[in-house]
Amino acid sequence: MRLAVDPQWRAALLARADQLPFRPRLPLLWQQHVIGSVEADFFDPLMSHRPALARDLLQLEHSGSDSHWRLLGDATPALQALADALREQGVGRVRQHWRNEQLAVCDAQGQRIARVERGVCRPLGIATRAVHLVGCTSDGRFWVQQRSLDKANDPGLWDTLMGGMVSAEDSLASALARETWEEAGLHMQALTDLRRGGEVLLRKPSSDGADAGYVVERVDWYRCIVPDGVQPLNQDGEVAQFALLEVPDLIERLQRDEFTTEAALILECALGAA
Repeated sequence: MRLAVDPQWRAALLARADQLPFRPRLPLLWQQHVIGSVEADFFDPLMSHRPALARDLLQLEHSGSDSHWRLLGDATPALQALADALREQGVGRVRQHWRNEQLAVCDAQGQRIARVERGVCRPLGIATRAVHLVGCTSDGRFWVQQRSLDKANDPGLWDTLMGGMVSAEDSLASALARETWEEAGLHMQALTDLRRGGEVLLRKPSSDGADAGYVVERVDWYRCIVPDGVQPLNQDGEVAQFALLEVPDLIERLQRDEFTTEAALILECALGAA
């Protein structure tokens, strides 16, 4: 029989995964679509130092007591120009988080309407999508990874066997396959009983200090059996180590908050479904 997690710990986990921003944020729209949100004074440096560019890209609109920013022009070129300007001006720690990686920008129905540099997604509150893989053995143990100590987010915390972003070029299947190889050195054909587990949603500030962005992320997670004798081996330098945990040890570590929030959500679901 599976061991149960502490309900108080679970309640605290769910609260961590669904938090309000530290400061009020204004919606960011393109045409009729809400594509993100920003703190009320976020664009002030652009307005001061690049006023002509800011006027070409952005418009502050008011409707009754509500206000929002509107992105002008074609979505992808406008977002690229905005990202470049934010990086140049050092706004929102965009420069530190720049990845030269394009992520999809979607409407409320999940349809892709544009693409944008990954480094501006948190400051602009743009929703992202990720994929995770829960790897178990045939006898019910769980493979987990410890994130590299030099990762920008959650360094040194523990994670699922694999977790990665879905890029603008990816389908879920291609992101799952690519990230599983890069992070764990495993080809999908080497795994058995692969199936979708579900999804979790994160809404929370992206950091604890000033200039905090806002995370809005849907995580699709899958589970599989890693056959006996097959061991993960990191390929991209972003994993410190792997561990194979018995369920009691996994629960103990989860409840000591040694895992990222999204990994804890996913593994708690996986334990309940096993």
